[in-house]
Amino acid sequence: MANEIIKGIGFHHIGLKTADLAKSVKFYEALGMKEIVRWGEGEKEIVMLDIGDGGRFELFANGGDEFSENGKFIHFAMKVDDVPAAYAHALSVGALPHVAPKIVPLDSKPEKITIEVAFVKGPDGEQLEFFREH
Repeated sequence: MANEIIKGIGFHHIGLKTADLAKSVKFYEALGMKEIVRWGEGEKEIVMLDIGDGGRFELFANGGDEFSENGKFIHFAMKVDDVPAAYAHALSVGALPHVAPKIVPLDSKPEKITIEVAFVKGPDGEQLEFFREH
């Protein structure tokens, strides 16, 4: 469905400050994401990864454990074909379990939908959601 207010708008990327940039890049590459470009050095280094469908994930060095003035995102949801398989793979490459795969019928409007979700925690404690609408 196209946005009729802001023409051409669409998802481009989400950014995350990381405590250990190399560790985070390695983790997300193990999930199948590919590095597109990187710039800066040391504490100012930034890496842009392609998620797999053209959407991007931007990782910043020197994030530490603190919240920035802009906060941290709540979770990063990725659509997948097989939620349990994505969850299992993420765990196998170092993610921590957060919410095991489950099917959730929503009392949604205008129509009822059912979703399948699972959550893991990445290297900086960020929540990653694997999502599929049934």
